[in-house]
Amino acid sequence: MVLRLVDSEKKSSMGYIYEAMDRANERIASSFNNKEDKYKQNFEIIDKRWYCQLHQDLHAVAHYLNPGLYYNNRSVEDDSEVITGLIACIYKLSLSEEDELKIHTALPIYRGAQGIFGIPMAKRMRSMLSSAEWWMQYGSSTPTLKKFAIKVLSLTCSSSGCERNWSVFEQLHSKKRNRLEWKKLNDLGYIKYE
Repeated sequence: MVLRLVDSEKKSSMGYIYEAMDRANERIASSFNNKEDKYKQNFEIIDKRWYCQLHQDLHAVAHYLNPGLYYNNRSVEDDSEVITGLIACIYKLSLSEEDELKIHTALPIYRGAQGIFGIPMAKRMRSMLSSAEWWMQYGSSTPTLKKFAIKVLSLTCSSSGCERNWSVFEQLHSKKRNRLEWKKLNDLGYIKYE
């Protein structure tokens, strides 16, 4: 069950999109025997989509806060793009300057795997639990960072949930039912969606 949780999370979670893009690029390059002139056009197509839609600060932060990826690749600390995204998201998503300060103060504890982050079970569970679940279980020594991490890592990279929701509302809000009050429409949508 734990492995299913992680596998299903990898398909849609913010915590894996950065890593997935890196692996895809590596595989494409190796399939062309690492001869750039052969795969350059493919990379241009991928990069066009990546930079206009998927390359956001939130993706970088989710990669950084995913313990299964972060602790296996500490070079992410030297990636200015990831660190810049982290700082920008902390600023944007923090409710107060005090919370922002608490998150920045807690980051060295996470980076150094200190306290609960470094206990043997927490280390083993880094790649077994979904990243948000890992933070729920092992982030208690840094509560503000834990809340921030769960907020970011619980996001998905897909709009399919919204599409389903719009489809349900489209069925409910027809010519016959166009006078429904907002609350009634919302309640019907909830019932139909569930």
